[in-house]
Parts: sequence; C-alpha cells; structure tokens
Amino acid sequence: MEINRRQFIAGLASSGIFTSALLPLAKISNASPATQSSPPAFIAARKDKSGHYSAAVLDDRGSILFSERLNDRGHATTISPNKKLAVVFARRPGRFALVLDLLNLKKRTAFTPPEGHHFFGHGFFSNDGKLLYATENDYENERGIIGIYDAADNFKRVSQIETYGIGPHEALLMSDGTTIAVANGGILTHPDYPRQKLNISTMEPSISYLDARDGKLLSRARLPREFYQLSLRHMAESGDGTLWIGGQYEGSPTDSLSLVASQRPGKQILPISDPKTYIGMNHYIGSVAVNASGTLVATSAPRGNAIALWNSADGTLAKTIQRQDAGGVAGFGESFVISDGSGNLWQEERAIHQNSDYAWDNHLTSL
Repeated sequence: MEINRRQFIAGLASSGIFTSALLPLAKISNASPATQSSPPAFIAARKDKSGHYSAAVLDDRGSILFSERLNDRGHATTISPNKKLAVVFARRPGRFALVLDLLNLKKRTAFTPPEGHHFFGHGFFSNDGKLLYATENDYENERGIIGIYDAADNFKRVSQIETYGIGPHEALLMSDGTTIAVANGGILTHPDYPRQKLNISTMEPSISYLDARDGKLLSRARLPREFYQLSLRHMAESGDGTLWIGGQYEGSPTDSLSLVASQRPGKQILPISDPKTYIGMNHYIGSVAVNASGTLVATSAPRGNAIALWNSADGTLAKTIQRQDAGGVAGFGESFVISDGSGNLWQEERAIHQNSDYAWDNHLTSL
C-alpha cells in the first residue's frame, strides 16, 4: 500500500537545529551495494520509518552511494559547477546547510545563516563555483535576503543582498551568468510560529531580477491583483531563456486558476494553460525542472498525484503522468526522473528503484 509522503514526513524532528557551523551532523551508515565506480547522478532528502532524516546520493539506477544523517528535515540541493560539491538546505525555518564531497562521498562541513535569519531551502553556486547564494528570511526585519557564502573559505558568510520581496523561496542564476532570478513567495513567516502564514490577506508575490555582481534590482514582475494569493515558489529556466514558475495558492479551495506561469525579464508574468488543466492538482506545484535541451518543462503536483510535462516553446501540455505523492522531479538527459513518498524513483513511467523504508522529500536534484 502506498503511503502519503506528508503523512510519512508529518512534523519536524524534535532534535535540535545547528547552532554552530562546526557542530557535526549525526552519522549514518554509508553501507551500499553500489560502488564508487558508479558516479553520483541524483541527490535528495528523505525520511525513514524510524523518523530519521538524511540526505542521499544516488547513482543513475537509484542505488545509494552515500548518505548522511540530518538533524532535521531537508529540502532542496544545489550542485557546484564542477560537480565536486553538493549543498543540502534545511526546510524552512531550518538553520542548517550540509556540504557533501561528491568525489570522496563524505560530509565536508555544515554551516548556518546569521542570527535572525533562517534558510528557505534553496540556493545556487556562482558559475565559477567560488560563491554560494542562499535564500533567507531576515524575519525580524520582514524582508527577503540572499546570503552569500565563500565556498573556498569553508562557506564563510561574506555578504548579502536584498530580494526586494517577502519570502524568497527558490532563486537561480540565469544562463547569462550575471542575472539572479528570485521567486518571492510573498508569505510572511517567523520561526516563533514555524509553519504559520502571517499575511495571507496582504500577500505580494513577485519575481525579482538582480545583478549578481552588485545586488542591484534590474526588474521586478508582480501578479495581477486578483491573483495576489498565488505564492510564487519554484522555478527553472527553459532553453530559450524563459523562466517557468510554479505556484502555491493560498486562497479559497473552490477558486480556479493556473498554477504554472512563464516570464521573461521586463515582461509580464503569463499563465500557462487554462485553469481547467489544473483541476485535481489541489492548488500546489511542488517542483519545476527542465530537460537537458530545455525543450520540456516538468512540474510536479504531489497533492494531486500528477506530473505535467510542457513544451517550452509554446506552453502546450505534452503529457501528464499520474504518480501517487510524487514531489521531486529532475531533468535526466532529455527525460525526467521522478521521486515519490513511497520510496520510488521513476524515469517518467518506468520504475528505476524502490525502497519503501524511506519517503523522498519534495525535491530531487540531478548532476
């Protein structure tokens, strides 16, 4: 019987969050049938039936090459350009980031944001791999921040820039190498009220474009006022430079609207497809990914048990894959690999791997 990921992962672990970048993560056995001759292909956070969280590095068959215990629930992972390092971020309002050495299959270090900040679960490297950028909540000042960390100096924090919005969730470096796109979800939160949304009636979701060199705001796009409760959260850039965005709707459950949009810098945010396309997706897009050529975009709807594949050139729906509680999706060549809450990995409709002792979390990252 399939187990719903949100039932399986419900609640945060009671163990403490990091208070120092030097505090070690709990250890977990690295035993695996795979060998180092199988190169890493995917990374994802997970939870086992004993309630332990971990980050797992997998080969292209889904076999575990290495895993490391997390003190709390993880969210998304980013990979360095040379594919030597991976950084796994805590789920909001977590305060840890775990750095994995993908060459030696071991933990390298862990670090935290400054006091008064927490991570939103996403980040990215500069093109030269020297800097790591992480979305953060400066919750006392009610503003979004991107923290900048020196990857060559044990991920010491060196600077920060504003996102010009509240609740920056995912941010990415666009293909020009200098423009940062940020999905400001618009939802005000505070760790004293860990999962509460404090400003639903006054949300202002937006997409900000920043200059990575100096943090200057290049442009910002907002949704039409009637869609102000569509929190913009996850993104991917398609092959033609268009940003694809997945939303999480905080309005009435009976409302009908598009949950996926596209946008180019300086232009309006445009809905993808008719609202009827999203019937049954329960107002929630969990992940957005593109294939290697950028011609296909995948969006997951784990609450609706569906993955939608879109043609990036014209925004048409290529196909929908029905998959129970499938949240993670990652490009894998010209296709996609999908992870779900029952421990399964799929290459679209084809099963790759299954281990029901674990539930995969929201995101899957491919190397």
